[in-house]
Amino acid sequence: MLIDNYLNKFKTVSKGIINLMMRIDKILCDIVAKMLAKAFDEICKHRGYEASLPLVEEWINDDNPNVIRAVTEGLRIWTSCPFFKENPLVAIALIAKHKAHESEYLRKSVGNALRDISKKHAELIRQEVQQWDLSYPRVLFTYKLAAKLLK
Repeated sequence: MLIDNYLNKFKTVSKGIINLMMRIDKILCDIVAKMLAKAFDEICKHRGYEASLPLVEEWINDDNPNVIRAVTEGLRIWTSCPFFKENPLVAIALIAKHKAHESEYLRKSVGNALRDISKKHAELIRQEVQQWDLSYPRVLFTYKLAAKLLK
């Protein structure tokens, strides 16, 4: 119960921080984004990654690209986290859904997170990116990052 109260306060404060960081200088923005990503991972680690899946899904489906990026960055390397280590396809599906997002900042994070996963699960990433329509510039941008280590 205590962790749920903390989580609700964290979410409210985090969204406020995200709105604030959109108005401040780039360096500070990056620092705040890294802190938010790290805090998100710590909450998931404390609660358990599998138990945190509803929270991960909620944040990864948020409208704000900075909230989504907190998840994609916070859980890197996704397949080192206990639940996602055993379920890499879940991680891939959650991350890849934003391959064509309008935010280049988010797409870069998506591509890098998928590239990280490709180090241990190259075939799974290959299967994922083979389904992508590379005629869309946004998807192509993400593909170049995600497929960088694939041969």
